[in-house]
Amino acid sequence: MPTAHQEAGEAQVVVVGAGFSGIGAAIQLRQAGFRDLVVLEKAGELGGTWRDNTYPGCACDVPSALYCYSFTGNPGGRRVFAGQREICDYLRATACRYGVDEVLRCGVEVRRAVWDASAGRWLLETTDGACTARALVLATGPWHCPRWPEIPGLGSFPGPVLHTSRWNESVELSGRRVAVVGSGASAIQLVPAIEARAAAVHLFQRTPQWVLPKPDVAIPPAVNWCLSRVPGLHRAVRAGQYGMQEAFVYAFRHPPLARLLQSAARAQLRLAVRDRELRRVLTPHYTMGCKRLLSSSTYFPALAKPHVHLHPTAVVAVEGNEVVGADGTREASDAIIMATGFHIGELPLAGRVHGGDGRTLADAWRGGREAYLGTMVSGFPNLFLLLGPNLLSGATSAVTVLEAQLTYVCGALHHLRREGAASLDVAPSVQASYNSAVQKALRTTVYNAGGCASYYFGPGGRNDFCWPWSTGRLVRLLSRFDPAACT
Repeated sequence: MPTAHQEAGEAQVVVVGAGFSGIGAAIQLRQAGFRDLVVLEKAGELGGTWRDNTYPGCACDVPSALYCYSFTGNPGGRRVFAGQREICDYLRATACRYGVDEVLRCGVEVRRAVWDASAGRWLLETTDGACTARALVLATGPWHCPRWPEIPGLGSFPGPVLHTSRWNESVELSGRRVAVVGSGASAIQLVPAIEARAAAVHLFQRTPQWVLPKPDVAIPPAVNWCLSRVPGLHRAVRAGQYGMQEAFVYAFRHPPLARLLQSAARAQLRLAVRDRELRRVLTPHYTMGCKRLLSSSTYFPALAKPHVHLHPTAVVAVEGNEVVGADGTREASDAIIMATGFHIGELPLAGRVHGGDGRTLADAWRGGREAYLGTMVSGFPNLFLLLGPNLLSGATSAVTVLEAQLTYVCGALHHLRREGAASLDVAPSVQASYNSAVQKALRTTVYNAGGCASYYFGPGGRNDFCWPWSTGRLVRLLSRFDPAACT
């Protein structure tokens, strides 16, 4: 994979980011006939969030047969739920197989992008010089910028301080007292992976989580052989897994059904944790699905170990080598790990992308993020967002959504080419009407009515993350580009 800086110059399409979204975009656009494209990646190699997150236990929480491109499965999968290294290997192999390396420019960061209406092109300033593009595809993803809580005294902690998405392999945790801050998706994977070698683990939990059992087992080689050679078998397995995930999505749209799912989580908690007080502080008081759906069969057993201590309190300070909780808890620690997630609603390039009137995306989203079909933003012609606002459900595979979006993007670019138009810009009224319908539909879902605070809500207090209907409906809406929605 090339890593040397090379000037992009002029291209019909520039894709920013080389994670799952950027690689998929390059493949599908080239297959659709748009071969004059370049992929810009600021890191030294591709992989996106799966390149960045190398913490112990890191794995996908969507079944591997569904968490892959529909046009090429992962026949070498080792487990039902693929681990971080396996996913990275899959992305590298897929990029190589489909020639993405031919258009990939690593080590190139976009500093500024401006729409030039007179030229009908995007003008990009990068760390490798200037380039232009007729269309700009932002594939930077929501799981990119780590969230570091502002904790007084953290900077003077005498030991190592890590974030799960910026792991340091050289830090040795064996025999050390480890404080873990956060109890979300990364924490429930990390704690079981480190507890056996740590002298003590202190988990600081601000909010308990609903955790379902995770049926993660090794895939026998014979099964992989069949999946790669029996016609239609992989597709059938993928369809079955899609159906199971959609069952969760259906329940999340109907809160009473989501409450029924909680019985499975309660049963797992009761079987794994015999201590009544520990069970009490691990039991949420909101409806399942209000926060991201979590699954693990090892998290609760790890918390029941005598050297693993759960502190149901937020961290308010670090004093010397002690981590201080809001309830007065003080725990001496040798290392601190921040399992505090990402700035989900903040597109990394939002402040650098300038639309037709000079405003940035960040300016346009001052009152909350919104887009038409999560893909186009009024005032930003020929700009396409991948995994944009209000497209995900907390249970569906992001790859399914991504591929549906790319069908829409290819349709839009074909329309531009066929009609000889200079630009496409979604009409403000169309975008406003669409987002009004989305927000109205969200009101009765568990995302909005589940009784919790979550990263689904942006600074404006509006849910700008979740899709309120079925994934099938989303795929249908994105299956055909409608020029009538654009000006």
